[in-house]
Amino acid sequence: MFTFLSARRFHGLVAFAAFALLAVAFYMEYQMGLEPCPLCMLQRIVFFCVGVVSLISALTASEKARKVFSWLVVVLSFAGAALAIRHLYLQSLPMDELPACLPGLSYMFEVFPWQEIMQAMVMGTGECGDVVWTLFGISIPGWTLVAFIGMAIINIVIALRANKKISV
Repeated sequence: MFTFLSARRFHGLVAFAAFALLAVAFYMEYQMGLEPCPLCMLQRIVFFCVGVVSLISALTASEKARKVFSWLVVVLSFAGAALAIRHLYLQSLPMDELPACLPGLSYMFEVFPWQEIMQAMVMGTGECGDVVWTLFGISIPGWTLVAFIGMAIINIVIALRANKKISV
């Protein structure tokens, strides 16, 4: 059994995965022309936060701090998973039951108070119900849910096994 993968290296891998997923999201937006909905934008923010926290943890020498960072990534991953589940729920609704579509985020930032913008982003809009891309029959929020669950599981293992080498 290999024991060369430390918690520090796993956090490096989680950071790499989070930033790679962001790169895929930007590729899909700017090269494939897929416009992100408000829930997609929030999931991107969570991936960025997971990546930053994991990178800081990977660069930190303290095992005690790494345990705290692991639990922080777990909380962030659960928040991202909740957003992905909400997104999948909206995608499962019939068209006539979807919430109303709102104007673009740039317009909303100019006109609406920030509380309404955040509520609209978290609750999702009619455009969040569109399935614009799939891989193996799973939509983008389905894949983000898989990623968030994977990141949460890895970090739970890291947090519970702090100060030990992680076996593969």
